[in-house]
Amino acid sequence: MTKISIKETQNPTILKFEFEDFITENESYEFKNIDEAKESPLAQQLFYLPFVKTVYISGNFIGIERFSIVEWDDVKDAVAEQIEKFIDNGGTIINIQENKPKKQPITVYGETTPNPSALKFVVSRMLTKTAIEFKNIDQTASSPLAKELFKFPYVKEIFIDENYISVTKYEVNNWEEITLELRTFIKQYIENGGTVLDESLIQTIEKDEKTKDANFDSLDEISQKIINILEEYVKPAVAADGGNIAFDSYEESTKTVKVILQGACSGCPSSTFTLKSGIENMLKSMLNDEKINVEAINA
Repeated sequence: MTKISIKETQNPTILKFEFEDFITENESYEFKNIDEAKESPLAQQLFYLPFVKTVYISGNFIGIERFSIVEWDDVKDAVAEQIEKFIDNGGTIINIQENKPKKQPITVYGETTPNPSALKFVVSRMLTKTAIEFKNIDQTASSPLAKELFKFPYVKEIFIDENYISVTKYEVNNWEEITLELRTFIKQYIENGGTVLDESLIQTIEKDEKTKDANFDSLDEISQKIINILEEYVKPAVAADGGNIAFDSYEESTKTVKVILQGACSGCPSSTFTLKSGIENMLKSMLNDEKINVEAINA
C-alpha cells in the first residue's frame, strides 16, 4: 500500500505529496495543463480536478499548485487518497523514455562547512574547471543541474566548483531532513547523463579567463601580489570548506582589499573572523604592511 505524506511549502498555494521512495530517476517535471502532461498519466488525472493549476514531479514528491477557488484544508486528504489509489492500482507516474544514456556510476557524499546553512556535496568526478555561483533559478540557463536543484523549495543558492556542489538552504528545513534527498538526486542526475554545465558557458568562461589574464597584467604590483596570495594560499583552504574567494579591487589610498565571497563562504557567520584573523593577517605579513584592511563586498 502506498503511503503519502502531506507537507506544506513556503508558498501557501503549493503542497507537496511525498512518497517513501524516489519516484523519478534524475529529472524534475513541471506541467501547466493536461496537454503538457503527456509524459505523466498521473499528472493528467490530477488535472481533471478543477482546482489544480500546476503539477511538479521531482525526487520523492509530487507538488501541486492550486487555484484560489478552494483551500488546501478542504481537499488535501482527498488528493492524497486519489494519488495513493492511482499508484496502488498500477498507474504510471512518468513514462520512462527509451534509449536513455547508460548510467555512469559515481559516488556523492555530503560534507559540513563552517556555514551552518551550506552543505558541500562532493562528487567522484570533475564537474567544472571554473567556480560558478547561482543566486536564483533565473541565472541557471547555463546549468541544467542547478536549475533542477532550485526546484527544491528549500534551496537558496548553488555554487559549483571542480568536483563539488555547495548548496545553501533556507532556514525552513534542517539538513537532517533534506541531505539524503539532495545527495540521491545529484547522484542519480549525474549517473543518468544529466548536464551539469552547458558547453556554451564553458566557452564564455574561457573568454572571461583570457580577459582576466589581460586585466591582471594591467594591475598595479600590489594588486598582482594580493591575487597571487589569494590563489596560492587562500582559495585551496576555502574550497575545502565548499566556498570561494575572488579578488575585486585594491585601493592604495586606504589600503583596502575588497573581495567577493562565494559558495559556503557567502553569508557564513564566521566569514568576518576568517577575513580579519586569517586573510587580512596573512596579507599584512606577506606584504609587510600593517595597514592592510580586507572587506567583503557581499558580506
